[in-house]
Amino acid sequence: MLQYLLDLVVRVGQWSYVLIFLIAALECAAFLGLLIPGESVLLACGFLAHQGTLTLDAVIAAAIVGAVVGDNVGYAMGRRLGRAWLLSAGAHVGLTERRLLRAEGFFERHGGKAVFLGRFIGYARALVPFVAGTAEMPRRTFFGYNAAGAILWSSAVAALGFSLGASWRLAEKWLGRASLVVGLGVIAVATALWLLGRRARRIAE
Repeated sequence: MLQYLLDLVVRVGQWSYVLIFLIAALECAAFLGLLIPGESVLLACGFLAHQGTLTLDAVIAAAIVGAVVGDNVGYAMGRRLGRAWLLSAGAHVGLTERRLLRAEGFFERHGGKAVFLGRFIGYARALVPFVAGTAEMPRRTFFGYNAAGAILWSSAVAALGFSLGASWRLAEKWLGRASLVVGLGVIAVATALWLLGRRARRIAE
């Protein structure tokens, strides 16, 4: 499927950005991400931008908007349809009880941060928005974590493909783990800055 999608991106010209948006959105809408290799497509589109076939800024923008829309569709489906529907419908595309339990466990361990971190883990990216919906996470909280994750993920993956050039296929093999490291790194830096700021305020008092 990956090669077919990449060939399609190249063939449709300026409509490529609409296709990137759709791929990013569908990957995040409930369980469809179990079938659609959105991360690999985005990485390859970064490489196509390196070649001059696409524009990097437009690739990133299309992926961000698509990721945010797809996640919010998954969240809305979770609130409306519930866990039983997801298992029933997802059984046709390889969604098992075990996979769903992993996503739910990930969400329970990390709370709101799971929406951000889930963006960098394949199975979680496809399922955590739906799980957040079934758990009735407040919409504003979900949107904040979701938007932050979508912006960082889209920018990092596309930029990685751009910088690696023809070596993007090698990166594809370890991208899932590298993406998680990026997400954890951002949280660690943000936490450190928050703690430093809190300490500085205490000293000033």
